[in-house]
Amino acid sequence: MAALWLPRFPPVWAGWAAVLAGAGLLLVVPRLRLPASVLLGLGLAGLHAQHALSLQLPPTLERTTASVTGRIAGLPIHEAGRTRFEFRVDDAPATPPALRGRLLRVSLRDAALDARTGYRAGQRWQLDLRLRAPRGLRNPGGFDGERSALARRLAANGHVVAPERALMLSPATGIDAWRETVSARIGEGVEAPSSRFVRALALGDTRGLDDEDWALLRAVGLTHLVAISGFHVGLVAGFAALLAQGLWWCVPVLGRRLPRPVAAALAGMVGACLYAAVAGFALPTVRTVLMIAAVAAMRVGRRRVDMPGALAVAALVMLLVDPLSVLSAGFWLSFMGVAWLLWCLPDPERRPLRAFLSAQAVATLGLLPLSVALFGQASLAGPVANLVAVPWWSLVVVPLALAGTALDSLVAGAGTWLWRLSAFCFDLAWPLFERLGGSPLAVRWIPESDLPALLLALLGAFWLLLPRAVPGRALALLLWLPLLWPSRQLPGYGEAELQVLDVGQGMAVLVRTASHQMLYDAGPASRDGEYDGGARVVVPALRALGVRRLDRIMLSHADRDHAGGLQAVVEAFPGARLVAPEGAGVGAQQSCIAGDRWQWDGVRFEVLHPTPYFPYLRNESSCVLRIEATGATALFTGDISEVVEMRLLNRRRADLRADVVLVPHHGSGSSSSAAFVAAAGARHALVSSGHGNRFGHPRPAVVSRWREAGAEVHDTARAGSLAVRLGRGGARVESRRLTQPRGWDAESRGRAASKAR
Repeated sequence: MAALWLPRFPPVWAGWAAVLAGAGLLLVVPRLRLPASVLLGLGLAGLHAQHALSLQLPPTLERTTASVTGRIAGLPIHEAGRTRFEFRVDDAPATPPALRGRLLRVSLRDAALDARTGYRAGQRWQLDLRLRAPRGLRNPGGFDGERSALARRLAANGHVVAPERALMLSPATGIDAWRETVSARIGEGVEAPSSRFVRALALGDTRGLDDEDWALLRAVGLTHLVAISGFHVGLVAGFAALLAQGLWWCVPVLGRRLPRPVAAALAGMVGACLYAAVAGFALPTVRTVLMIAAVAAMRVGRRRVDMPGALAVAALVMLLVDPLSVLSAGFWLSFMGVAWLLWCLPDPERRPLRAFLSAQAVATLGLLPLSVALFGQASLAGPVANLVAVPWWSLVVVPLALAGTALDSLVAGAGTWLWRLSAFCFDLAWPLFERLGGSPLAVRWIPESDLPALLLALLGAFWLLLPRAVPGRALALLLWLPLLWPSRQLPGYGEAELQVLDVGQGMAVLVRTASHQMLYDAGPASRDGEYDGGARVVVPALRALGVRRLDRIMLSHADRDHAGGLQAVVEAFPGARLVAPEGAGVGAQQSCIAGDRWQWDGVRFEVLHPTPYFPYLRNESSCVLRIEATGATALFTGDISEVVEMRLLNRRRADLRADVVLVPHHGSGSSSSAAFVAAAGARHALVSSGHGNRFGHPRPAVVSRWREAGAEVHDTARAGSLAVRLGRGGARVESRRLTQPRGWDAESRGRAASKAR
């Protein structure tokens, strides 16, 4: 963790030096194994991180087209008019050296293509791909795509160019092809809607689950049971071990060749490996396989099986094989969950019900701090739902689904009745979870906190789970307060805070005063529904910032890059007053008209444009908003062009003066005239744009114009989300990428590569 969370990864030479020094100390001076292990871990993690970065597409090939051959890895995701899949490129001489053997994430858009039958797991294809390096958005509470790409060793994202020229080289083969075939049989054989969950539980195929399914599962804390988990692998391993013990009991002569405990351990390991292959070697299954392998190795070596030791060995093996696994949430949840149970429940209980309830209580308390820190949410309904789901799904639904899969693998179609029975049993409990998901006990969103708050909460959980005789256990709840109720750092009276979110090519700005919140624009969304910035970026960011309600949503205009995410925001924060230009057609309760003024907590707001009776002309009708705090002023301009800028200069020149300006039209060449820039006199010019957008925003000439006027230009494409404070000390701007630097940050690596060239 120390190596991977540095602002910049250690250089390769430092990694090798740490590995050699650590290994040498372990061999020569065994009593220094602790510092030696620290050196070894630092060096190993640094080398893996640098290697993962070296696999990514170099800047010289960015947005170039390459013809590659390779195999579809994993299960393709088919959507309306689009298919997505991972593609393992062949290590062939004809392939560009930077792509040989690399793993790519490929997307294909072609409404005329029957993608569901055209691209299947295990097929080999020749594709023409337009490539770009992994790049993500950086926002509070947002998904870190760059970290995910590093952990998965993704080299690039590719878009299929001219799909009619794509050539299939060989049909589907391999374990993934078998998984897709069996998944299709489940879909055909089980007519109930719950067949999508049977596919997820039997094969780890979650492609059939939509956003509503995942939202409900998060609300009741059951996501860990739907995707194949370590517990399911343990069930298969235990069943395989029981079969081996039964066979050795029926044929005693086998004991002369191999003792029954050893045979059971080996059978359990083989069963776990086979099931992990069926699940596509998902990370939770791999961790469980390693733990079972550790137990089996102890059995084979005639050593006493110590579960804490087995857990430690599994963790060490996992970290030696893949140190980057610590970047995934599943690593911490699975190992920490088992560790809590082993520490709090070391001995088996004679009363199974009491043991089960104790395990649920331990898991809930022990993992709650991690869940809040990793996902920003806590589910009060989770313990209740798990009391039903864990025994029912794990002991009834999942075994039936797995038995059907095993039977179908022997005789095609023979497992259909078991799959149907599994779906029937699943449907019996699902209505209960739907009721819990809609109840007040459902998920609660917690604002983003820092590492010290997490460590204090973990200490509080440890204190709470100490034996009953330990005094003062109730005081441990105080240690949870910094995590569950973190400081939101709200502005004081007369001050304002602006959060310009990194939404790609679009705009969304949160404005906060001491007790009010307003959203200016709601982020972009694509016409085909493929991307919704409101659901994926704006809503998670608002929740991470501790926003529980919005007093007002102001849309500058109704274009999709500004209003596309509106529906998702309104659903998450109902009751906000919607303001938009007259004629925008978004169902606004109030028109945005010049002259409108209001005051929140000592901060004055005024609309400067459009004027009354101004026709709706899309960009030209954008709401221009002036925000005046004590000591600093901000100007929001939407997508106005030079024509509207000139109207404002003629009518309200004095009101254009501002410390912070949201640059018009994302820095388009048709905006930011020299006269407007001079009249604004801004110290900070904020640009909301997407990296490598097709419009070329912001234009270099526009950026130069603002800089020559004395403004510091901040672009979300380069800086991530921007936090702006307006107060007595003036205006202060902080960027997400600079205040929270990461070794995998694509922008910092791009700047380093540019300097090197």
